[in-house]
Amino acid sequence: MTERPILMFDSGIGGLTVLREARVLMPDRRFVYVADDAAFPYGAWEEPALNAHILGLFGALLEKFQPEISVIPCNTASTLVIDALREKFPGHPFVGTVPAIKPAAERTRSGLVAVLATPGTVKRQYTRDLISKWAQKCHVRLVGSDRLAPLAEIYMREGFVDEEIVRAEIAPCFVEKDGARTDIVVLGCTHYPFLANRMRKTAPWPVDWIDPAEAIARRAMSLLAPVNGPLPVGEPDIAVFTSGKVDFATSRLMQGFGLTVA
Repeated sequence: MTERPILMFDSGIGGLTVLREARVLMPDRRFVYVADDAAFPYGAWEEPALNAHILGLFGALLEKFQPEISVIPCNTASTLVIDALREKFPGHPFVGTVPAIKPAAERTRSGLVAVLATPGTVKRQYTRDLISKWAQKCHVRLVGSDRLAPLAEIYMREGFVDEEIVRAEIAPCFVEKDGARTDIVVLGCTHYPFLANRMRKTAPWPVDWIDPAEAIARRAMSLLAPVNGPLPVGEPDIAVFTSGKVDFATSRLMQGFGLTVA
């Protein structure tokens, strides 16, 4: 079998939601998880600077790890830079992540859908084009939060979350119009599924929360040839943090996901 890993890239730990699903679907694959924590959160960046940063970083990552495929669970990065990555590295396959607007439009009964994402994803023309293409018959409310991703990071490391902040951040997703209510909320950031239980608890009424993690993992699997034979011994899945600074809580979290901090 090939020893080339699957590279997963995220601004922080949000991509672990996708890694978790990928492991279920591809238990015979090796993974390198890259958290660009030195640049977190991406929502604070201006687009040209973030675009240049990610392109430069990927040049080094592809050379160092020689992955078979790269998966970018981060919506903010994907909607901004996925086309530029494919253009700059034409021989390498990339799997990006975009808000699950199409399945939401297909599944909604009320016609009222919310997309909960980072401000960067919400303002991106890419997101609005998805709405124009797939959800013309729906009322789609875009809700940008700059607090939920950092909150998820703290929650996964420390086990604490302020539910009142969660309640306030998700509140704009819930719309009542002409006797109908929002019935689907798209989780447009891979960090958000870590807070899904708290979102359900603090939501004003039940909705269907769409987590794209499994769909992303399945897309990656579809682009890879089947593996024959066992994993090579001594090749652990690793986690790389661009800051080079990993505290005890983060290291323990990575171990819980089967990753060795490199």
